[in-house]
Amino acid sequence: MANDARDPVISVMLAVSDASAAAQWYAKAMGANELWNLGGVVGMTVEGAPFFLGEPENNGWDTPSSLGSRTARVEVFVHDPDRFIERAVGAGADGTIDHIRDHEVPWGVHRQGGFIDPFGHLWLVGDRSPLSPHPGS
Repeated sequence: MANDARDPVISVMLAVSDASAAAQWYAKAMGANELWNLGGVVGMTVEGAPFFLGEPENNGWDTPSSLGSRTARVEVFVHDPDRFIERAVGAGADGTIDHIRDHEVPWGVHRQGGFIDPFGHLWLVGDRSPLSPHPGS
C-alpha cells in the first residue's frame, strides 16, 4: 500500500464573479501563472505561491462586492514588494488603502503596503514573512 502522507497545505480561494476575467487580471497585474482552468474555478500561482479563483454558486460564500465588505485579507511576501504593488496598481488596483512603508517588528524592519484588486479583495504585500519562528519576539 502506498504512503499518501503529505505535509498540510493551507490555501485561499478568492470569490470572483468571472473566474476567467479574474485570471487574466491576476496574470497581468501580478505575473500570476495559471495551473489549470475548470471554467468557474482556476488554480494559479504568484511567484510560486498557489491560490484559487472561484465563482460562488449559492453555496455558502460570495464575492466582496456582493457582500459589500471584505471578508479576508490576502498577504503575500515577495523579494520586491514595491515592484509587486506598482504592477498591480498599474493594472487597475486601488493603491490608496495602505501605502508601502517600513514597519518595525520584533524580527527587524519589514516593508509592507497594500492594494484592493478590482474584484474587492484586500492584498497586503511585504518583504519578510512572519510565518516562521523569530527568536526574542
